[in-house]
Amino acid sequence: MTRADLYRNLLIGACAAAAISMAPSAVAAAADACPAPAPNHVPDPPPPPLNLGTIKKLLLDYHAKYYNDDVAAVFESAKKFIEQNAARSKRPALVLDIDETSLTNWPNLAADDFGFIADGSCDVLPAGPCGFNRWILKSSAEAIEPARKLFEAAKLNGVAVIFITGRPDKQRDATILNLDHAGFGGWTELRTRPDRDDRTVQEYKTAERIKVETEPESYTIIANIGDQMSDIDGGHGGCTFKVPNPFYFIR
Repeated sequence: MTRADLYRNLLIGACAAAAISMAPSAVAAAADACPAPAPNHVPDPPPPPLNLGTIKKLLLDYHAKYYNDDVAAVFESAKKFIEQNAARSKRPALVLDIDETSLTNWPNLAADDFGFIADGSCDVLPAGPCGFNRWILKSSAEAIEPARKLFEAAKLNGVAVIFITGRPDKQRDATILNLDHAGFGGWTELRTRPDRDDRTVQEYKTAERIKVETEPESYTIIANIGDQMSDIDGGHGGCTFKVPNPFYFIR
């Protein structure tokens, strides 16, 4: 999910606390048949008074030691669900978020020390600063490999893959190029957000999922996966799968 042009909590401590409080255990299953949320190792926030350096260290340690395994566990659960349930709908679909779900922006996050710099160059990676919009236009984000494996499994089982991202329309071409370079070839739809849109991400994404279900060439969404609660809240997503992301929060 893009952070550009979106509300973002500028205090990393509040960001971490908000994201931690909305870990997968808080996600309600869409139906009794939905798998339980995968356990994770997202660290508890330190006791007050909050210290920015302490929180950054917690996040760096989590990313180095546990993040990849936690992400893989979520996608493995989703993959099993897709393989077991693909044939139960006439036109099944999987909805995927992009940022921190399908593609990783870790080089940008690390270069900016968990800050958010919307504009400016991004020419000296791994050093910063790295403007997020320039980072997107580089189309160089790598695939989150468990997401790519789920993507391939969905296609193999006849499930349409629909990307719904908070990235604006002006970044659509760069996003298509990046998805192709990262190994996400053969998706069904990519829905980007209007460049001028006053809705929250949750409102926008919920509306798009409703369109997927009700447009003339409609699909039955059997699973929806994202790293933010705003990716999966609002219904119309089948079974939801929350990818851990304690690094930033988008409403």
